[in-house]
Amino acid sequence: MTPEQHSAAAASLIDAEKAGRQIGLLSLQYPYIDMNDAYAIQSALAAQKLAEGRKVVGWKIGLTSKAMQYALNIDIPDSGVLFDDMVFPHGGTVPAGRFIQPRIEAEIAFVMKAPLSGSAITREDVIAATDYVAPSLEILDTRILRADPASGQARNVFDTISDNAANAGLVLGPQKHAIDACDLRWVGAIVSRNGEVEETGLGAGVLNDPVESVVWLARRMQTYGQQIEAGQVILSGSFIRPVECPSGTHIHADFGAFGSVACNFA
Repeated sequence: MTPEQHSAAAASLIDAEKAGRQIGLLSLQYPYIDMNDAYAIQSALAAQKLAEGRKVVGWKIGLTSKAMQYALNIDIPDSGVLFDDMVFPHGGTVPAGRFIQPRIEAEIAFVMKAPLSGSAITREDVIAATDYVAPSLEILDTRILRADPASGQARNVFDTISDNAANAGLVLGPQKHAIDACDLRWVGAIVSRNGEVEETGLGAGVLNDPVESVVWLARRMQTYGQQIEAGQVILSGSFIRPVECPSGTHIHADFGAFGSVACNFA
């Protein structure tokens, strides 16, 4: 793909988000799209949001579970950008019409106290750079159709990455924990929708350890000339399947001793 095509694809995604409608699969429109193209589209999308006055507050990591990697025929995670207008308060309500097809995932969030980047980053570096960890929800949305209505072809990882890794929002729980206060592999959640349990999972579902997910992100960002900054939030990846959140949904994620986090969809 050319830089002009990257910009055009990003503009179509921005327009789709503003209009509340989905566009066709980029992987059909550009059948030769590859991973570098997808991240270039994401970067162009982020640049437009920054030009409109948005600020980067962190990063999300996706496709960290084997189940999702197998589903998309990929063996590495992906990442996206968190902007300031994506942050919703614990227990707050997402306005009606804000998203097209919202879903949520439960994750362990890392809040950083020092910058982090480099191909040689280790888990010890991540631990040293982390201010605290907290329970969180990631709100997903897609500005791209989940499947092409004519051919039935499903969107692929290049569509997802281009669409800012399907990111739409985040909710942080109020509890803050030192990163070494517990084994994050055993931190889990019971996620309920309107009072009924929908999903459960453990942190080990995220690359066997959520810390390793942040290691992956720091190393990947160096490839693209980026770095994690102090104060940023890192959503380390979901350990549950996405839960659909139509209008009127109440979500509560019980992380046990680690805390809880909730949100509502008007």
